[in-house]
Amino acid sequence: MFRGTYTAIVTPFAEDGSVDYAAFEKLVGIQLEAGVAGIVPIGTTGESPTLEDDEKARLIEICVRRCKGKAQVVVGTGTNSTAKSIKASRKAQELGADGCLVVNPYYNKPTQEGLYRHFKAVADAVKIPIVVYNIKGRTAVNVETPTLMRLIKDCSNIKAVKEASGDINQMKGVIAKRPKGFSVLSGDDGITLELIKAGGDGVISVASNIVPARMHAMVKAALSGKMAEAEKLNAELAPLFEAEFIETNPIPIKAGLAMKGLIKETYRLPMCELRQQNREKLKEVLKEMKIL
Repeated sequence: MFRGTYTAIVTPFAEDGSVDYAAFEKLVGIQLEAGVAGIVPIGTTGESPTLEDDEKARLIEICVRRCKGKAQVVVGTGTNSTAKSIKASRKAQELGADGCLVVNPYYNKPTQEGLYRHFKAVADAVKIPIVVYNIKGRTAVNVETPTLMRLIKDCSNIKAVKEASGDINQMKGVIAKRPKGFSVLSGDDGITLELIKAGGDGVISVASNIVPARMHAMVKAALSGKMAEAEKLNAELAPLFEAEFIETNPIPIKAGLAMKGLIKETYRLPMCELRQQNREKLKEVLKEMKIL
């Protein structure tokens, strides 16, 4: 079962645009020191669309090696091509990943039947657990609850959903109908506490890139039923939850990590640097939160 804080880790680039593997390994180490439950490389926050297959493989290898016996590694393997998603998921399995995060296909806008067949084909192709990643805002399609329940019933290794649909009622519906052992993880830092209160199991977090210990503490408190403590910690984190989406993710969180000197503020087009006005706003938030 997936439970706790999972960090959707960024992919650092050197000034020449190449992947900075040394910086990536350092970031993984910081996450492990904070005690997170798992790391999710090569997802949205990891800029997966602009990574080459050999780069992805090396990032997975680093993650698996560093996390062995300490935290789970759930690799982003989903694309809008079922065949490519299967290939990527098999590679992640081969390299020792603990699970695959498979996004709903984007741009081609499949029907609910198409979504079902896509996720089932990927799940059938591997033995490791699959986390369905439902994010309508980036894909233009929603994995509806009946479709998800059908997948859970028919695919024994579909073990969790990362819910970023933005619809808390849909999330609560999934929680109410899910079988025992199926995890519901928030895909939005800002609603994590609300989701846990409703019976959710944790978060795949952007904020934990820069405040892993604080995010872990908030989620741990909530899952332990210490709601007063969780509420306090969540309120302290709220300004970051807002600031991390001041522009498209992962631009702000990478800018924040660069301000801390952990990475270079380098992106691959079409992603580009944070606008100066927003940079000042982000810096102010990070200073107020004593992150800088």
